[in-house]
Order: sequence, then structure tokens, then C-alpha cells
Amino acid sequence: MAQAGVGKDDIQASTGHVVGLHDVTFSVESGEIFVIMGLSGSGKSTAIRTVNRLYDVTSGTVTVDGTDVAQLNKKELEHFRRQKMGMVFQHFALFPHRTVVDNVAYGLKVKGMSAGERWQRAIEALELVGLERYYMSFPRQLSGGMQQRVGLARALAADLDILLMDEAFSALDPLIRRQMQDELLAMQGHLLHKTILFITHDLNEALRVGDRVCIMKDGAVVQIGTPEEILRNPETAYVAEFVKDVDQGRVLRVQSVMSKSLPITLCTTLSAALVTLGSRDAAFCVDADGKPCGVITRELLAEPEQARVETVMRTDFKITTPTALLVDAYDMCAQGELVAVINERGVLEGQLHAFDLLAELGAIETQAERVKAAELVGEAACAAHH
Repeated sequence: MAQAGVGKDDIQASTGHVVGLHDVTFSVESGEIFVIMGLSGSGKSTAIRTVNRLYDVTSGTVTVDGTDVAQLNKKELEHFRRQKMGMVFQHFALFPHRTVVDNVAYGLKVKGMSAGERWQRAIEALELVGLERYYMSFPRQLSGGMQQRVGLARALAADLDILLMDEAFSALDPLIRRQMQDELLAMQGHLLHKTILFITHDLNEALRVGDRVCIMKDGAVVQIGTPEEILRNPETAYVAEFVKDVDQGRVLRVQSVMSKSLPITLCTTLSAALVTLGSRDAAFCVDADGKPCGVITRELLAEPEQARVETVMRTDFKITTPTALLVDAYDMCAQGELVAVINERGVLEGQLHAFDLLAELGAIETQAERVKAAELVGEAACAAHH
């Protein structure tokens, strides 16, 4: 019935069965954080639980590194789960009667690892999440955020290729939740390089954590893309409705907003600089290596023509990088002055101005409204046709 186009609600009404997933296709690349986002009942948790076959699919395939999970027998499945992937749950799933270190080492014990080796691995994992001092504590003695860190450490101790994180931070207070997101991103960037399938109902979290995001609704995929693609180009009114409440500055990078700098080189005369400046109010001055040294404005050029730019330029300017989040550049742009965007070698790559920020944020709002309006027009046209 689903393949014939019958809706999820209609199928349930006529058969009593619930369609968990329908026509859901995605691939997760090695080393990326792939986020599946959706509201309750969207099918996101069902999707992640098919990967380690906590749920069986009735149609289609689930393949992990060439292994068709559905074809594994019970013994093969147990080995696959222990050797291939770890899971971090929303409600921690810790043993209350075991110490922190014993909780972290439990999976290694099941694997048959020696006591000394699993103790060492558990302590190393606790160090990664900053809980090595609490290794002899019991879960009830820890805060919710600390307990979630223990759950994450348990998955890290196993040193598996894939982490499945099902609403892992959803039960935490907002501040602790953000700290956990920061820690996960820091560990992934510098230490882990794991393949992570991350489930959440919060689009802000999805766009902040994910390399790519899959948005689901009613058991189907609505849109897959990078955080920037989702934010800038929502494909449906459903996605556009989510996007309008997103903190855009915590998703977009400076490189997506910055403009070309067209700098003026040192030793240029003020008359020549005025020609290069054209209709602009200000520009950066750069040395022979292309590194910014100062800012020249139209007012500063009202000096003797024979003077050179380095004699009048201002050297008190702000700098940022192309990969910095826009939110970190807000204060820099607050005074309405140019911000230099430099690469890792210190070379000027572009410039940022408050007008650039406002134009970009306004364009995203307009795009979201345009998508919603187009969908409403399409629905109205369809109704009129019928």
C-alpha cells in the first residue's frame, strides 16, 4: 500500500499497521557526522535502529561496509554489533550498581578483554570526556550531563568505527547540552574521526553538529544536505518552517558571506589609491605578501597627493577567518567597519561588513518565505483543478 502511494495514516486506519519508514535512502560517508532530524513519529529513531538491526526491515537493504545486516544470523549479528558500532542512548542506560569505570569497561568485559587492559582503556575514555576523577563514583552520584559523558565514554572505550547516537543529548539542560555538543565536535575534530549517525529532534542541534543533515517526516526523507544547504535552500514548506527559527549565525561561516577585498598595496600614492577605491568608502592595504596592514578610507585620502597610503592608513582593524561562524563576527561588525578575512598564512582572502551580514540573513528569511508561498500556491492550484 505504501509503495502504491497510500498515506501512512490511511494505512494505519485500514490495516492497524504503522509504516515506520518508506522509501528512505541515504548513505553515510566514513568519518562524517550524519544527522537524522525530525519530530516525534518522523521515523528517525526507527532508521538508526535498523543499522544495527534492533529493528528488521521488511523491504530494502541496510548495508554497512559491504555487509548486508539483514542477512546475518544471530551469532554473526552479535559479533557485528560488538566489533563494528557502539550506541549512545538518550537516557544513559548505565548500570546503577556499577562504578563509572566498570560501566565504561563493561562492553570490553563482554568482549573477553583482560581486566588490566579494559581498565586502561576505560580510564583513557574517561579522560577524553573529562571524568577520570570520578572513575570510582556511582551513576547516582553524577549529574545528568556527567552520566551522559559516561555513556559516551563507554562507546569510545570500545574503539569502534561507528557511533550511533539516538537523542544522546536531548535529556540534558540547554547549557549542558551545548557543552556536550562542543565536546563531541572537539573530540571528533582532533581525536576520534569516527563515523557518527546522530539522531535529534532539534534542528539547531542538527545544523550545529552535522556535516550533513537528513530531515524526515512521517517515515520519509524530506531533504538531505549540508547545514548551509538546508538553511539557504529549504526544499519544502515543512523545512522552511523549521529554518525560520534557526540561529543562522551559528550555522553559516564567514566564507559564505564575505565579499572580495580589492586591496590597495603599500607604497601606492593617495591619488592612485583614490582611483582604486572607486565608489567604495574603504579598502584594506596589503604588503607584498598580500597580508593586511591597515585600512584606508575616503576621508583619509584627503591628504597631499604625493603622500603614500602607509602614512595615513589606520592599523586598528579586526580580523577573522573564512571558517569562523558568523556569530563570532557580530561584535567585530557592530561598529560598521571593515573586518579582514585572512587565511592560515595571514593573507587577505576577503572582507566582511555589517551590510554583508544583514543582506545574507535577510536573503535566507526571504527564501524560506518564498518556498512556503510557492507550496501554498501549488496546493491551491491542485485543489482548483480537482
